[in-house]
Amino acid sequence: MNQTRDTAGVIAPPPLLGLAAIVLGLLLDWIAPAYLLSVMLSWGTRLLLGLELIAAGVALVYAAQKAFRAAHTHVEPWKPSTALVTTGIFAWLRNPMYVGGMAILIGLAVLLASDWMVVMTVLAGLVLHFGVVKREERYLQAKFGEAYRRYCAAVPRYGWPG
Repeated sequence: MNQTRDTAGVIAPPPLLGLAAIVLGLLLDWIAPAYLLSVMLSWGTRLLLGLELIAAGVALVYAAQKAFRAAHTHVEPWKPSTALVTTGIFAWLRNPMYVGGMAILIGLAVLLASDWMVVMTVLAGLVLHFGVVKREERYLQAKFGEAYRRYCAAVPRYGWPG
């Protein structure tokens, strides 16, 4: 039986991509340490910058979850979307949870001076873009049509125009 599912068909849950970046980054730091962050940034600078990035990321994730819940739709991208959320943080940024998650990962990498975690975060970001975001966009366009196209034209995907 060929049954169409009402989901974006994402490649993996985004938190698992982040966890993979952390685990692989720390493993590679142990196997082949680079020491670039620890040489380039003092402990105080790493602490301040890392905590600021983590706090900004948590704030974005929280604001996005709040907006999803207010719209009575699923936060998880592997579940059906019941509403197109365009208010709150989504009026400024189409993917605040993913931008926030990446900020948390980079903040953690800076805080821990984990050079390989930075590299793994970049790779996780690419997987997130092509395996999650692009699939979500196709799904939302098919589900919400012109309203979603207008939203995409008005609000940047990751916070910068283009």
